[in-house]
Amino acid sequence: MAEGCYWLVLLVVVGFLLSLVLNHYLPLFFKGGLVPKGTFGWPLLGETFGFLKPHSSNSVGAFLQDHCSRYGKVFKSHLFFSPTVVSCDPELNYFILQNEGKLFQCSYPKPIHGILGKVSMLVAVGDTHKRLRNAALSLVTITKSKPEFLNDIERIAIQILDSWKNKPKVIFCEEARKFTFNVIVKQVLGLTPQEPETSKILEDFLTFMRGLISLPLYIPGTPYARAVQARSRISSTVKAIIEERRRNCDKNCKKRSDFLEILISVDTLSEDEKVSFVLDSLLGGYETTSLLMSMVVHFLSHSPTTLQQLKQEHQKIRSMKQKDDRLDWEDYKKMDFTQNVINEALRYGNIVKFVHRKALKDVKFRGYLIPSGWKVLPVFTAVHLDPSVHANAPQFHPWRWESQDPACKKFTPFGGGSRCCPGSDLAKVEVAFFLHHLVQNFRWKTEDEDQPIAYPYVEFQRGLVLNVDPCSEFSVKNEG
Repeated sequence: MAEGCYWLVLLVVVGFLLSLVLNHYLPLFFKGGLVPKGTFGWPLLGETFGFLKPHSSNSVGAFLQDHCSRYGKVFKSHLFFSPTVVSCDPELNYFILQNEGKLFQCSYPKPIHGILGKVSMLVAVGDTHKRLRNAALSLVTITKSKPEFLNDIERIAIQILDSWKNKPKVIFCEEARKFTFNVIVKQVLGLTPQEPETSKILEDFLTFMRGLISLPLYIPGTPYARAVQARSRISSTVKAIIEERRRNCDKNCKKRSDFLEILISVDTLSEDEKVSFVLDSLLGGYETTSLLMSMVVHFLSHSPTTLQQLKQEHQKIRSMKQKDDRLDWEDYKKMDFTQNVINEALRYGNIVKFVHRKALKDVKFRGYLIPSGWKVLPVFTAVHLDPSVHANAPQFHPWRWESQDPACKKFTPFGGGSRCCPGSDLAKVEVAFFLHHLVQNFRWKTEDEDQPIAYPYVEFQRGLVLNVDPCSEFSVKNEG
């Protein structure tokens, strides 16, 4: 009897393992001559660990370098538990991004859905995504040139830099996050750093961010589980703020000029979608913008010529204003070289390495097939650092953007098509205004050879430690 049970268990285990192997390798034989060349790696895990192996963000990494040299710029693999087509080709990447909802669809791993929420703009598809994106674009268009928004950015930038005056060194990534969080919380929720809700949201938000990049195991006490719980608490806080706004509105109190005030009146979004929209705004405005700031400062510290020309541009803008005048939208439009520096940091530093898509049907492109249901990963880093696409691609060279259109299909730092990041313009304004005061008031050197590393999310391992030295009195007083 016992022996019979043993053989039954063994048969079940062998059958299960065999099914895993067959399920893993069977797609290799699916219309095999038409799909791109490549390999699937180990059963179940595939080549995911190799693909995600950390590397400098201004390089493609060993995995892509090896696979592109062996199979070409488009190849098949098995990543994130799915047969996958990886594209390092600018034409195919553009084709994928422009056919969102038709031939391809956003398809992030399910644990990401669990932590971001089902109606997050980052994972939503179809009509839900369209409504959320339209609301975001409308808010950005209304906000980006408003004097109140620009004054908030500049005031917070001056506050951050003013706190450096007696510090010989700063951890810049922390300072950048402090700046972007204060800006986005003020702009979205109308909160200042001194208000109790701000510190409460920040504490939960940091827990949320740690879980976003953790192993997706919902076990009590794990970073992932704590992040899901933190998101729930942030949602409750935001809902309470919304309810308070509505009560004040009923009492005919003075309206605020932040995102939330406009968002409350949007009839096309449900209550959960509005709360999720706020969370998406905090996520994008906090992490992405602060990382862009860190990259710009890092690359400037290694390019004295770029820094000198940038400083001259901002000195010229300041010279045309009274001492205590604030920056305005007209000043921002004069920051041409600043835009070149920001664009080059985006190209060279690669905040977003790739995005997740899925083929909705069999797709033919240049004689080969992307099978329906397969994951598709357009890799932006590979295009941004391709010498055949960008001259002197391995060099930080902002002057390239004097003759190159940043709206071209070969430059996709914020994605593309209908899923292009709606807040990219706001991020650039924040970085430009911060740089305006930084380059005129401080000299700095990096303390060590800290590099932006792609995990694939990008971060500086030691937080980008800077030795800072004030070079003059601030040209704009820190006024409230």
